[in-house]
Amino acid sequence: MMRGIGVMAASALFITACASVPAPTEQMTLSRAAVTEATNAGSSEYAPAQLKTAMDKMGAAEQAMSEKKYVQARNLAEQAQVDAQLALATARAAKEKKAADALHEDDRALREEMNRNAK
Repeated sequence: MMRGIGVMAASALFITACASVPAPTEQMTLSRAAVTEATNAGSSEYAPAQLKTAMDKMGAAEQAMSEKKYVQARNLAEQAQVDAQLALATARAAKEKKAADALHEDDRALREEMNRNAK
């Protein structure tokens, strides 16, 4: 009888230990870095909605971490990382488009000047 209780207690302890979810510290670090990179790349100017979404989700992930809700924290951190990557890509694309538009305008102005000088 005592042996059976001991086995059940050990089994319960083992199941509880296996069921506990570790803190997603690595994911949190990756997500923070992604939000920082997006911010530094000018996403606040070129992709403010995406950046705000990423920052809001990162804040919610931080809150979940402090409450030891690790599954929720991981999910929110992963979402924040994806949103930050979207903001970064959007900002880079907008900057590249702006640079391309400037080159096209310079090209147009140069052609116009060449045509005037040719006459």
